[in-house]
Amino acid sequence: MGNSLANSARSKARLSVGVVLATHNRPELMRKSLASILAQDYDGPIEVVIVFDKSPVDYSLERSTPLRTVRTIANTRAPGLAGARNTGILALSTELVAFCDDDDTWLEQKLARQVHALESSPDSEVASTAMKVIYNGTESVRCAGKQHVGYQDFLNSRMAMVHSSSLLFRRQKLIEGIGLVEEGLPNSMCEDWDLLLRASKRHPILHVDEPLIRVLWGGTSYFYHQWDVKNQAHQWMLEHYPDILTSKIGSSRVFGQLAFGHAALKNPHNALGWVRKSLKSNWREPRAYLALAVASGLVSDQTVIDRLQRKGRGI
Repeated sequence: MGNSLANSARSKARLSVGVVLATHNRPELMRKSLASILAQDYDGPIEVVIVFDKSPVDYSLERSTPLRTVRTIANTRAPGLAGARNTGILALSTELVAFCDDDDTWLEQKLARQVHALESSPDSEVASTAMKVIYNGTESVRCAGKQHVGYQDFLNSRMAMVHSSSLLFRRQKLIEGIGLVEEGLPNSMCEDWDLLLRASKRHPILHVDEPLIRVLWGGTSYFYHQWDVKNQAHQWMLEHYPDILTSKIGSSRVFGQLAFGHAALKNPHNALGWVRKSLKSNWREPRAYLALAVASGLVSDQTVIDRLQRKGRGI
């Protein structure tokens, strides 16, 4: 009888979830992110590790209740988002681990929906959700239109709706199989795409195609208008993932991004070189034509980005 009760109790136990909330000098936004995590309607244990990157640790945020714990620590690895996330991952011992950027928030049902999806799919190692994009007061919904996002999907496209703030991993699979977040990328740019390519090559990403996170775009982003960093990161991705070049759609997209980046940096010669490569791969690639417009002075890069982000899209 005793063993039967114990087995029943274990079967009802919910998976423990750790959340890495990496932050850098955005205390007000970070507190909103934290509040949304603690407000989850998930009835299992949640442990939040706030990792302070290149900023003083705020120990006043710590708390502990039976199902909700908050710890604050300093980034002990490479400075930047990737090192901060890895510091948090390694500081946790939970069964699952999630990311949340310090300017994004979760809807209350986010974790419960994802954990249920992972419990129903034992082979899946990562779950994601769709998102709502908030930009200058406008809100757009980005969905994938599918329940599984595979390696080829990520070669063809970054799949922006599979946002890092939505990701939920089986922690041991992340550490021992997929691998930690890449700390060698310029300023941690494209670290999420790199991670998703590695993860999806093992198993498709299990996607809950509901907008269960709110992502804040615009001036709060650390990558906003960092075109030189973006160019370096995209070239890093091409060097480390030659499979991208096997996709005409995917390679054209990245070439178009590089063209736009150089156009925004007032390097028209370099921009035109990448435009030619982009259109050679796929003459329909819109980023190439946008780069041409910026390089020729017909429109500013700011105007293009503003119009795209109002629709929840980027370059």
